[in-house]
Amino acid sequence: MSEAIQHNSQVTMTRHEDFLRTAEALRPSLRSEFHQPTALVEAHADTNTLFGWHAEQISSLEAFYQRELTSGDSVIVDFGSHYVGYLHFLCQSAGSPPDAPAHLQLTFGETLCEVCEPFSEYQGWLSSSWLQQQDLWLDVLPAKVELPRRYCFRYLKIEVKAVSRKFRLRVEQIQVNAVTSATEVCPPVPSRDPQLQAIDNVAVRTLQNCMQEVFEDGPKRDRRLWLGDLRLQALVNDVTFARHDLVRRCLYLFAGHTREDGMVSANIFVQPDVIADDTFLFDYSLFFTDVLYNYLQSSGDIETVRELWPTAKRQIELALSRCDASGMVRDSNDWWVFIDWQESLNKQAAAQGVLIYCVQRAIWLAEQFDPELTTTLCDRLQQLKTAALRELWDQQQGYYVSGTQRQVSWASQIWLVLAEVGSVEQRREIMRNLQKNPPAIAMNTPYLRHHYIAALLQCGMRDKAIAEIKSYWGAMVDYGADTFWEIFDPEHPEFSPYGSRLINSYCHAWSCTPAWFIRQYGL
Repeated sequence: MSEAIQHNSQVTMTRHEDFLRTAEALRPSLRSEFHQPTALVEAHADTNTLFGWHAEQISSLEAFYQRELTSGDSVIVDFGSHYVGYLHFLCQSAGSPPDAPAHLQLTFGETLCEVCEPFSEYQGWLSSSWLQQQDLWLDVLPAKVELPRRYCFRYLKIEVKAVSRKFRLRVEQIQVNAVTSATEVCPPVPSRDPQLQAIDNVAVRTLQNCMQEVFEDGPKRDRRLWLGDLRLQALVNDVTFARHDLVRRCLYLFAGHTREDGMVSANIFVQPDVIADDTFLFDYSLFFTDVLYNYLQSSGDIETVRELWPTAKRQIELALSRCDASGMVRDSNDWWVFIDWQESLNKQAAAQGVLIYCVQRAIWLAEQFDPELTTTLCDRLQQLKTAALRELWDQQQGYYVSGTQRQVSWASQIWLVLAEVGSVEQRREIMRNLQKNPPAIAMNTPYLRHHYIAALLQCGMRDKAIAEIKSYWGAMVDYGADTFWEIFDPEHPEFSPYGSRLINSYCHAWSCTPAWFIRQYGL
């Protein structure tokens, strides 16, 4: 998610200072740990690899530290895994005393292609300022360099842009001060399956590296608190690091800065001050209710949920206002719903499913905190489900359809199954039908794939869910992923919704959920 989403600069926002003060009091301290690189590598173009490059180790770190560099030299340093943090190194001169500044260019990459392909050729439509590169001019040598900007990387390319002919450079003591708000200890994965263990390990590292002062969506690009990502991160957090205080902080941040009508933003900026973005998504605002519900289940913190229930209730009210008299979410171009990065997807049916799913959570919360509302919500829930069956079910195709063109998509089936629309056997048959007769409008992200796995498990299709986790997230592990990626379509593995794979996030919050499935369901 990023600035590709529609914005509305005319929105009037309301600050709720009590909530923001609570969120500030919950700001976590970051745990830091220094890590050294593992080797120097050389990159080779390779059409047989996913991103077109493979790395070959050419030198130990100790040997590199003895090497003298001059103008035009470049090296790629491999840290062996993915880190989020601050680069430190020592730069010394060799030969005659330095008579001019040393000009270095540092390029950071989560993947090898990011340090191999020139950023000058970037043609994506997100800002190129997200590309991780920094120029340094060292006027005095030796220089102890501590970069103030946080970077997210496995690979570091060091290029000597210019030194005078009288001296050369030696780079030593390279290390990254990696930071996270995750606890040092994470319970071991219960699975005995080696492939699931490997997938869990990558998933946990993905969450860990996204856990900063908030649950970030991606530590390289966006670095923001997005509600849809938070919902999935909170689930994985429950079964790994159990930082319930960080989930609580994020809930208060969303509740602390809302649109004038009470709608929560899709995402929050936290630096230099808390600012709710002028992006509002139908499904993301509804998920505030689901995050609050799950927070109560995992933490037992009744007082926080009682205080934030009015915010959750308001999201339900606003979403219900999008429905017509029959109980159908209106299919309109004047509002935004996310669901998946799929340009051709009609989102009416999936939006109906998300609304039903979240109204169910609201009913459970209302039973505790607003009992008089329960009957009204139950009546609306039944109306929504009846409308979905009447308007969207196509008996001949065995699928739900969406929009005036009666589009069939994976997303529509997944969300209406999760919403428990139709009988149990009907929902199981839909999930089986997805395998036998897959819709053309496919899944593009681990985000929607998460919901597919959840639907399979809800329908009791445990073996199929395990097979899908291994096939999808296991493929990323096989491709060499240290952390799970924002975008992955096995049929089009280089797909980017932003126009360039260089700008994709390769450590992304919504991709970490295999750890939840494996641990929660004992896979």
